[in-house]
Amino acid sequence: MRSKGLRSLRGTFLVPAGLLLVGLTNGSLTPCNADTASSKAETPQIEPTRENCATAVEQARLLATALPADDLSRYFAERHLHQAMIEADNGEFDDCLEWAARATDEVKERRHTLKPGETLKVLRADE
Repeated sequence: MRSKGLRSLRGTFLVPAGLLLVGLTNGSLTPCNADTASSKAETPQIEPTRENCATAVEQARLLATALPADDLSRYFAERHLHQAMIEADNGEFDDCLEWAARATDEVKERRHTLKPGETLKVLRADE
């Protein structure tokens, strides 16, 4: 009788311990360190402002205008910058910075290109 009780008790501990071990090894769980938690609490988070957003948008716009007017990456960067300004007008300055960063990445990485002879046909809203 005693061995059966130990087996069932062992099973109830082994399954959660195994799941915890799997979570730690694949990176989905990380051990908590009290020092890092307290240092994060002490570091104040700086909220982005309209000025931060305007500066980021202006820098990205300068990069985009350096590309030719018919460049596809410039087109997408300008769309991102338009969305950044919409977010700024809504008071979402963190989202504005994110869209400005996307525009900067688009220009720097040149993610969208056209093959020779291809053109981008931009449709109007009523088409």
